[in-house]
Amino acid sequence: MRNAGNPQVRVTRSARRKKTVAARWDGDIVEILAPAHMPEGELREVIDKLTSRLTKKRSRKEHLSDDDLTRRARRLNREYFGGRLRFESIRFVTNQSQRFGSCTPARGTIRLSDRLRRYPEWVLDYVIVHELAHLIHANHSADFWAAVNVYPLTERARGFLIAVSLAEGEVDGVGEEATPDDLR
Repeated sequence: MRNAGNPQVRVTRSARRKKTVAARWDGDIVEILAPAHMPEGELREVIDKLTSRLTKKRSRKEHLSDDDLTRRARRLNREYFGGRLRFESIRFVTNQSQRFGSCTPARGTIRLSDRLRRYPEWVLDYVIVHELAHLIHANHSADFWAAVNVYPLTERARGFLIAVSLAEGEVDGVGEEATPDDLR
């Protein structure tokens, strides 16, 4: 188990990097990309600041509640569907390892894989919009995709999810699962 306050840090120095220091999560490790010539003391200060910022941001996302999801889904419903869609519940679940989300239109229930907590907010928003669209189109028809494509980052989010699925070894080659039409 990782210590959320003090994650492991891996520093990669590069002669090609001239001025900036970047930080990103690589699993539970904070990867720091730094210029090769940066003095160790100066780099240590930057590492501390960036690690703290990343840890706080991750902590906020990990504590995203089902109530937060409901508020987010209501906002996206208003923004992209004129508020006309009705759903009973939306929640994170831990038993969806093959799909990122699912919707039962007859009951108005939406379930999202808790893996989405690790991904950027615009990806979470895409999955919510995708599942909301199933409330009016219980398939992946052209009308369904027209409804989903009102979300401006649809293609970018789909590409992100395809890449994540391939990287996590969830798909074997490129097929239906690799094109998250049904968010598998």
